Amino acid sequence: MEQFNMPLQLLVSGLAIGSIYALVALGFVLTYVSVNVVNFAQGDFTMMGAFVAFTLVVGGGLPVWAGLLIGIVIIGGIGYLFQLSVYRPFVKRNKAFLPVMISTLGASMIIQNIFLIIYGPYPQKLSPLFSKETIKVGEIVISVQYLAILCCAVLLLVLQYLLFEKTRLGKMMQATAQDPTTAKLMGIKVTSMQALTFIYSAALGGTAGILVAPVFMINHTMGAIIGLKAFAASIVGGLGDVKGAIFGGLMIGVIETFAAAYISGPYKDGFAFLFLIIFLIFRPYGIFGEKVGTKA
Repeated sequence: MEQFNMPLQLLVSGLAIGSIYALVALGFVLTYVSVNVVNFAQGDFTMMGAFVAFTLVVGGGLPVWAGLLIGIVIIGGIGYLFQLSVYRPFVKRNKAFLPVMISTLGASMIIQNIFLIIYGPYPQKLSPLFSKETIKVGEIVISVQYLAILCCAVLLLVLQYLLFEKTRLGKMMQATAQDPTTAKLMGIKVTSMQALTFIYSAALGGTAGILVAPVFMINHTMGAIIGLKAFAASIVGGLGDVKGAIFGGLMIGVIETFAAAYISGPYKDGFAFLFLIIFLIFRPYGIFGEKVGTKA
């Protein structure tokens, strides 16, 4: 029985980390489906969420739960400002997909450097949310922090799926992306929907950052690698598909965790992207993506 304990512990840890990637990947999917933009600053909302929580809890002396809630609201507000300063100017000038995407990449670099100036190059760490570090289920030892991350993230993922796929608001967001002009004629406030998209996707990324702040070392570049893996997850699942982003995030989290344990810890990031490359060779349109045909 002991030979199964380690894999089960790794599975829980992998699903916990994968659920974080899935949350950030949902931010990618949300902006892509709702406003037809790939936002490469999505991972930086995760970094900002972690730093804001650290500042409120450690610097401001707030209770952890208050720091978490206030942090999510603050990052949502930053998402609104991001929409006004990075996305909106290009939309007003009817710019195409590529210039907007490049502008988000530039914004990502600016954000990272701003936080480098504010917090410096040295990593920070938020205290664990729970005093008890592990629990024992039979012979299996599970990290309480990872289990909490997994439970919180799964709840958020389910709510996100229901919001986007089953509610009128979700349908309005999708209609706005598919044809803004028609959506406006149907009475949908397109500008408001676009702003809400960035607020919500930023809040998702910030929530992910707050959840991992007690586990990861917090620094100005942490969002870059998380964002890349989340983008990879959204590609694996099929860019634009909510359930694909969730499944892709969980897959990458589990694969890198097992690779770190059984092959090499320092190269776990490389294995995640190696998996992406191999996967795309055989299924370039993702797990839930639709194959696009070409005209004769």
